[in-house]
Amino acid sequence: MKKKTLSFFDKLKTKFPDDHKAIESIDYLKSQIAHWDDEEEQISNSVGGELPLPKEIKNDKSFAIFSDGACRGNPGPGAWGMVGQDSSGAVLFKGSGVETNTTNNRMEMIGALEAMKSLKGHGINLSESKVFLYSDSKYVVDGMKSWVSGWKSRGWKKADKKIPENVDLWKELDTIASCFENIQYLWVKGHAGHPQNELCDQLANEALDDSGF
Repeated sequence: MKKKTLSFFDKLKTKFPDDHKAIESIDYLKSQIAHWDDEEEQISNSVGGELPLPKEIKNDKSFAIFSDGACRGNPGPGAWGMVGQDSSGAVLFKGSGVETNTTNNRMEMIGALEAMKSLKGHGINLSESKVFLYSDSKYVVDGMKSWVSGWKSRGWKKADKKIPENVDLWKELDTIASCFENIQYLWVKGHAGHPQNELCDQLANEALDDSGF
């Protein structure tokens, strides 16, 4: 949050190049923000096995993957972040990506998609492993748990015969999910202190910051 806010005020200053009072006010606000606790550093420091595992991870064949999406404008520039852990709590992978013109739902979907792809590519036993995907997007969780099977049975059509929005990504998610013998989708509340969800959000927003959005 601290880094994102400072970045916002840096961009805001460019809107008032000749307004010295506005620039002074912005600089004052930045000086106050600089004293905030660095939450992002605390989150980053927890990577490496110290992120507490969810209660569902009970044996060495269980894996937890987490994803989140962010969008600055909807549609607008967006990003996704994802993290994977094994049953010891070790972070197996983390990553992020940016798109210049997208929607929040698509970023949530791509975050989940990339998390599953990364876990599949990590060489785990797909037939014996139990995978839990955690997302703060009910769109993703409800879609994978309830909607996709019905759409598929109707030839990727909704009950009203219309094609679902983002059907390209739903098809990709369905394909990668079918590689796992046992995968479950769980919703977590966003921006509520969930460590891995906060980390995914941080990764996505840092990716946007680094891309100049």
